[in-house]
Amino acid sequence: MTDRHVEAHRLVHEQIIANAMVEVATELRLADPSELILMIRSEQAANIADLVNSSSELFFKSGTLRYALSAGCDVQWDSTPIIRLDMEFHHAAVSAFFRLMIGRKHAAVDVVEVLFDNDDLDADAMDQRLAAAIAGARLPPPARAPGRSAPRGVVAIPPRRRRKPGARPNG
Repeated sequence: MTDRHVEAHRLVHEQIIANAMVEVATELRLADPSELILMIRSEQAANIADLVNSSSELFFKSGTLRYALSAGCDVQWDSTPIIRLDMEFHHAAVSAFFRLMIGRKHAAVDVVEVLFDNDDLDADAMDQRLAAAIAGARLPPPARAPGRSAPRGVVAIPPRRRRKPGARPNG
């Protein structure tokens, strides 16, 4: 495969994983950002893992999605914080390693690597196996409370825009 094909294939995997992370990212946004930043900065891996587990337990089977013991945050005076969580997905002989980036309104996924137990798969078969593994790891959707809106999608985080001094942050 050429570099262009590899990049296109990686983007397909990112989209498959991003679609699966919508509800998890929405749940993680319910955490107090200052507390999450404190956990990251003071390297409280067990607490972060607990938060990720509780945010994913309504959507994925136990043990299929977990915190990969690495996190970071971008905290600037002129913008809202961006939280980065390294994540692992394991199910049906498929393992995916990715970074989930969460902002106030947007989230993104950056795939590091996706591994399959069978090396003889072509690109389309890999895409199908990843999608099937994620579908197989998902739990039935929980009933939505009346008046609760659907979660926002996981999308690319827009590049930072420069603001005039004193302008209100909008991110």
